[in-house]
Amino acid sequence: MTGRIVVLGIFAADATFRADRAPVMGETLVGNSFSLGPGGKGSNQAVAAARAGGDVHFISRLGRDVFADLAFQTWKDAGVSPVIRQLGEVPTGAASIFVEETTGNNAIIVCPGAAGEISQEDVEENSDLIEGASVFLTQLEQPMDAAIRGLQMANAAGAFTILNPAPATELPKETFPLCDYITPNESEAEGLTGIVVSDLSSAERAADALLELGVGTALITLGENGVLLRSRNETLHVEATAAGEVVETTAAGDAFNGGFAVALAEGKGSEAAVRFGCATAGISVTRPGAAASMPTRAEVDSFLGS
Repeated sequence: MTGRIVVLGIFAADATFRADRAPVMGETLVGNSFSLGPGGKGSNQAVAAARAGGDVHFISRLGRDVFADLAFQTWKDAGVSPVIRQLGEVPTGAASIFVEETTGNNAIIVCPGAAGEISQEDVEENSDLIEGASVFLTQLEQPMDAAIRGLQMANAAGAFTILNPAPATELPKETFPLCDYITPNESEAEGLTGIVVSDLSSAERAADALLELGVGTALITLGENGVLLRSRNETLHVEATAAGEVVETTAAGDAFNGGFAVALAEGKGSEAAVRFGCATAGISVTRPGAAASMPTRAEVDSFLGS
């Protein structure tokens, strides 16, 4: 039985440009391809979780425009239950994504649009939904006070709380004890702790610093080097899942967070949950796009041999 997963975050329409390299300032390059599709870290994570078998509700704000239409269709196709306030005077969020063709690496500029006005009120209006969740997952693309309020409510109700601290920013110290799990990548872990994460040893030091700040478990995603899980009682390094040729890494972290949330909601232990998240991410990077790259539950189970 899968418990409810509630995700707070933003939707953004992703305009993705692929080229052999990034332009320098003042330079114009001819790209190799362009696509427009659904994105936003919160929405991506909700889609990943729903496609991986979760009972997912997504709290956000949209404008009233064609990008909002794209959002609702994306959630319908994935099986996400949207909990949305629409604003007529503010556009839906959008992101510019550059993908380096030779490596699949990316650089992103995101404008949250209507979701940039998500407030504590949006969270409190959905108190029953959040307090009845098994897992609450949020990020930092929407205003931080809304994310913190959601973590407070979910934590007090006994839900598993996951904070994906992206994009990187300074967090109030009282935020850390609200997080059962925090899931930074290398640069985000450095931003939170001041420790440069370049290998497994430095990742462990950064994880220890996060534990000292009060988080329950630190999950540092290390790209092609997998994921480090470190709590006060456990240290686990799970290598990255190789599911095929890497096409695009844009939503790998979102895929991991969504898959990990599903495994927690199903009652899996930490090691099994990390492996499930890694498999979800490993499959996603073999495909282009963000939400479009998220694998189905059948694909993840088949890869894991479940």
